[in-house]
Amino acid sequence: MERACGLAAELAARGAVVVSGGAIGIDAAAHAGALGRTVAVIASGLDRPYPSRNAALFADIVAAGGALASPFAVGTPVRRWQLLRRNEIIAAMVAAVVVVEARARSGALHTARAAMRLGKVVGACPGSPGTDALLAAGAAWIESADDVVAALAGTPRRPERRAPADGDEAAAWGALSDPGDAEAVAARAGISVVRAARALTALELDGLATALPGGRWGRA
Repeated sequence: MERACGLAAELAARGAVVVSGGAIGIDAAAHAGALGRTVAVIASGLDRPYPSRNAALFADIVAAGGALASPFAVGTPVRRWQLLRRNEIIAAMVAAVVVVEARARSGALHTARAAMRLGKVVGACPGSPGTDALLAAGAAWIESADDVVAALAGTPRRPERRAPADGDEAAAWGALSDPGDAEAVAARAGISVVRAARALTALELDGLATALPGGRWGRA
């Protein structure tokens, strides 16, 4: 939560408006960090903002010049499908979606997928199962406001990938200085074809090798 608060504060200081869902935890921390330049999109009617535990935060957001927003009519209680709809609306409102922390299955990932479908910039902070999966899928690496600005400018920061230091993977990596099939890689690396194939698969999973037409492999 400290990371969410700090990142939101950095972005707000640069003039950005931070939009989130008003939920307990990461959402609340982001709103608190960007107080004065934040909008909470809630999944219930404005007369009964959900979650009620964040009532004081919602009051602070409005008092500081921010806003509460909802696509649902006054008097509408929260329902599960409305949480997902709220996430989709957030994705449509913003220029970029940044997921700070997420479980392997979470509403934040639903927001990120909605943003991807809309062609929006998607970034993630490393260190949790959901965000690491987003990074592996091509999301921008986010650790600071500078990273968000770079992603919006079309030059996203990517995870650093280092060549393996030893073992079959290191041998196969060295053999990929020129593309080749598994047999060619095995011969150059001095290992069996079976071991070379396993190493190439591991390198592909690590983002270091890529399969090419004609059964060949090359460095990614």
